[in-house]
Amino acid sequence: MNITLTLPDGSQKQFEAGVTGRQVAESIGAGLARAALGIKVDGELRDLDRPIAADAQVAIVTAGRDAPDADALYLLRHSCAHVMAEAIQRLYPGTKLAYGPPVENGFYYDIDCPSAITEEDFPRIEAEMERIIGEDRPFTRYEMSRAEAERKLAGDEYKLDNVARADGDVMSFYATGEPGRDWEDLCRGPHVPSTGRIGAFKLLSVAGAYWRGDASRQQLQRVYGTAFPDKKQLKAHLAALEEARKRDHRVLGRQLGLFHIDEAVGQGLVLWKPKGAVVRQELQNFISEELRRQGYHQVFTPHIGKLGLYRTSGHFPYYRESQYPPIIEHDELARLADEGATCAELSNRMAAGTVDGYLLKPMNCPHHIRIFASEHRSYRDLPIRLAEFGTVYRWEQSGEIGGMTRVRGFTQDDAHIFCTEDQVTAELLGCLSLVRTVFQTLGMHDYRVRVGLRDPDSGKYVGAPENWDKAEAACRAAARSLGVAFSEEPGEAAFYGPKIDFVVKDVIGREWQLGTVQVDYNLPERFALEYIGADNSAHRPVMIHRAPFGSMERFVGVLIEHFAGAFPPWLAPVQAAVLAITDAQLDYAREVLEQLKEAGLRAEIDTSSEKIGKKIRAAELAKIPFMFVLGAKEAESRSVALRRHGKGDEGVLGLAEAVALLKAKVTERALA
Repeated sequence: MNITLTLPDGSQKQFEAGVTGRQVAESIGAGLARAALGIKVDGELRDLDRPIAADAQVAIVTAGRDAPDADALYLLRHSCAHVMAEAIQRLYPGTKLAYGPPVENGFYYDIDCPSAITEEDFPRIEAEMERIIGEDRPFTRYEMSRAEAERKLAGDEYKLDNVARADGDVMSFYATGEPGRDWEDLCRGPHVPSTGRIGAFKLLSVAGAYWRGDASRQQLQRVYGTAFPDKKQLKAHLAALEEARKRDHRVLGRQLGLFHIDEAVGQGLVLWKPKGAVVRQELQNFISEELRRQGYHQVFTPHIGKLGLYRTSGHFPYYRESQYPPIIEHDELARLADEGATCAELSNRMAAGTVDGYLLKPMNCPHHIRIFASEHRSYRDLPIRLAEFGTVYRWEQSGEIGGMTRVRGFTQDDAHIFCTEDQVTAELLGCLSLVRTVFQTLGMHDYRVRVGLRDPDSGKYVGAPENWDKAEAACRAAARSLGVAFSEEPGEAAFYGPKIDFVVKDVIGREWQLGTVQVDYNLPERFALEYIGADNSAHRPVMIHRAPFGSMERFVGVLIEHFAGAFPPWLAPVQAAVLAITDAQLDYAREVLEQLKEAGLRAEIDTSSEKIGKKIRAAELAKIPFMFVLGAKEAESRSVALRRHGKGDEGVLGLAEAVALLKAKVTERALA
């Protein structure tokens, strides 16, 4: 039987059913066949040697010329993870393999190894990997039934668990070489044709991990690495990683005294130190000015709410695993204890709503909804815009917590707009304008827009399909108005409505999802919100959720790395350092300090006995944007020798002129 395969350029070729990707590539040209790493069949990435049984759209996957292809990187990294696992099992007999996927920028493998692997062991492991790559053994796929796989893997608790969680009744294995003779692993695939096609690789780090992220289960070692088509690309990536290490907000946050995370307080709970609090407050002041211009009203709500509130919203119990456990009243707990209720029974009763309690709020929106519902509303009152720097709490897995960018308690620059359906478009445009103002002010010009839509095959979304259709159409129209490319991603919507996310690329090319805007027809329905329309009848408002910063913790963590800790003058915790060359200038230095403070500027004086070179170095390390250096000539002429962080000497200015210069930079929110 013949089948028709459609190529990326629209041309079609006839083949016998069962043709492989390798044969398709050979039919196009010998050069393509040599470069081929895999094939996409109707969007599914496959091995080159898997047969194609029916008509399909196909594309041969190669490494690419200028920038590596994402599918090629997936194949390379997945294959390199297998090579690393084989090398580790060769060097450390008795090692069991848990799970080894490709991830963004690399791959990892979770292993149960009888020996502790450290980074000092990496050269030995890499040398063994080089030997395996040099053997150029093929990646060979074979399949068996679930029952056969369970018998084959008997005694390996990790792989049996993987089989139990896999879909379907057919399990696939990959051998690097001949099945039954060479190394192999349970794996869905796909892989490059052979180990010799992997290219350049590097092991990066090792960390602890729990099996399936469960702290009550076996602790494993997670070995990370990366792979690229060639050494040049690998070298560029390693240079970017080194730059990222220099900008690591966890390191800079500690060095600059911005924030602290204390195990005595709890994982993922940020303590903002005085200097970090300045950065946060300045950001809040900035966004508050914009909110006042757009007619928002500031509100404050509690950190907890009754479970019934979150049952109505849908946050509880459907998202219970990502929330802190509920708080049950003392009398209720005592009554349940007297009844002999087990923990499981208590959990079931809370889910069913027969036991009430309180919850650390996972979202601010239910509280804002109750503020809206606290008064009778007319169409003349709308839109109503409620804003809050509201702290919310999520139960993140301990292995997923990191610095300020993944935490358990965070503050959102949150707002909710209640409007008529006719007002949705204008309000969305106002929200998007606010997000763009934030990015422009902070010099974040490289970003993309993602429209998160519902997945029609998923049951997690609430509300009527016709309301989803209207909300998604509004998001698409608003995204088009931005004049930048945007992608539509089914399955990325919030459970109550579609959203527009802003994904920002920082100065070293990493992407961060920051601002978000969401259109919601469903929570107003769930809470039965109403306003009286011009026809004197009750109508349902539409709700818009928006947070330009998102999480203040995450946003500041990203800013620390974006600016490498050297904040622009308006955000800098200390905007000017006053440095006297000798003690003879200290009186003048104190006068300069007072002039700066009277101008509303944040300044510090270095009264140490160190020489001026060390004082300047200390100010540079503290990343203070302006330094006012004072010697005998400056004291006599009431001037300052001005220095800028990272730029050096900028000449002598009169004191009033220097203060005015700094003040103007701060007022303008200049980036430099």
